[in-house]
Amino acid sequence: MEDLEKLRYPIGHFNCPAEISVEDLKDWINVLETLPVRLSNLVSGFSETQLETPYRDGGWTVRQVIHHLADSHHHSYTRFKWALTENRPLIKAYYEKDWSELFDSKTAPIDLSLNYLTALHAKLVYLLKGLSSEDFKKYYIHPEGGINVSVAENLGKYAWHSNHHFAHIKNLVVRKGW
Repeated sequence: MEDLEKLRYPIGHFNCPAEISVEDLKDWINVLETLPVRLSNLVSGFSETQLETPYRDGGWTVRQVIHHLADSHHHSYTRFKWALTENRPLIKAYYEKDWSELFDSKTAPIDLSLNYLTALHAKLVYLLKGLSSEDFKKYYIHPEGGINVSVAENLGKYAWHSNHHFAHIKNLVVRKGW
């Protein structure tokens, strides 16, 4: 059996650089820009059985991972907007595990979330490419621990999140020989 930590965090945990460079921002925006196509290409042609396969024992199915990406990135987009338009907004957290157990996350066609991610990421990338260096310093407050999260750090987190879940599915494909 593979190491559970490696299965859960195939690219490791997110570590935000102490100083976020312009190059970091460009790289992270590129990850968000390319995720919808990369993900669609990866899962195109998956059978229902493949979509119902968990990426690890006790983990979400491929279908749930795809719907989770859409749900989570929807929240992220809103967090960006709040941070950019309000003074230190306190965001609302959501219970991603509970959301993944909802009917739509377990049964909806993945094209709903793949198409949504395509549109959402196009809007988000357009927004991010137009931000000033001062905009990237704006932040929101996360209710769990009262942590300040800058727009730049949130960008890094969601670039990591994109690659994290992409790797879950990609590694499953490799392990299963799909």
